[in-house]
Formats: sequence, C-alpha cells, structure tokens
Amino acid sequence: MNEVNQNMTGMGNITDQVIATDLLNSAKSGVKMHSVAATEAATPELRAVLIEHLNNAINFHEQVTNYMVSKGYYHPYNMNEQINVDITNAQTALNLPMQ
Repeated sequence: MNEVNQNMTGMGNITDQVIATDLLNSAKSGVKMHSVAATEAATPELRAVLIEHLNNAINFHEQVTNYMVSKGYYHPYNMNEQINVDITNAQTALNLPMQ
C-alpha cells in the first residue's frame, strides 16, 4: 500500500513513509517521557514499573526504526543518503496542493 486516498477525516493522500515517520517520532517521544517519569518516580515500585514501560518503549522504537530502514525510509548510518531522502520529502511537501 503506497498511498491512502482521501478518507473521512479529510487527511488527503499520505504515504506509508509519512505514517512511519510520524510513528517513529511518537516512539522517540515515548522513550523520552518514560525516561523522565522513571527519574521522577516517588517509590521503587513505581520506578520499576516505569522502567519496564521504558524498556518496552525502547523496543518499540527499535521495531519502527528497523521497519523504516528495511523500506529505505530511514538511513541512520548514511548521512548523505538520509539528506537525499529528507530533501525529496521536503520537495514533495512543497508540491502538495493546498486544501
């Protein structure tokens, strides 16, 4: 599936890459928030639960990253290739019709 057509929410055309990128950004945010929460925990029991959630968030981030790398959406080990992908994405965004 390369594109999702206009849907009931009026989002227009979005690609798998856009969805995956948004998911990766959300996963990164989740890791950060769980890290902060674990350091702010009032009890050892709560800290242990939050650390378990943090580990799950890290694992999820890794899964999303691996998916994006396998699809060629993300190149964390090749800066030049990632810059090319980012430039292409920016050009695509600039060429989207205004709604």
